[in-house]
Amino acid sequence: MRFTAQVYVTLKPTVNDPQGTTVMRGLHTLGFGGVRDVRVGKFLTIELEAADAVVAERDAAQMCERLLANPVIESYRVAVTPHSDA
Repeated sequence: MRFTAQVYVTLKPTVNDPQGTTVMRGLHTLGFGGVRDVRVGKFLTIELEAADAVVAERDAAQMCERLLANPVIESYRVAVTPHSDA
């Protein structure tokens, strides 16, 4: 079966996010003074073949552990759904 894994990778809350700080300053410059914090992360969409959703989620988590995220400074979450050609 084909599945779509949506992977969200973000820095852990205790890790400094200089890119987020730069984005926040830019938003303030544009007049969005109410912005109090920005954290920048990555979003990946992965299409994969797997026997079922449990295996697809396990495989996507292993991808994160081995390549897509640095578990020392980043957290990730995975959402798997059946793939739709629509």
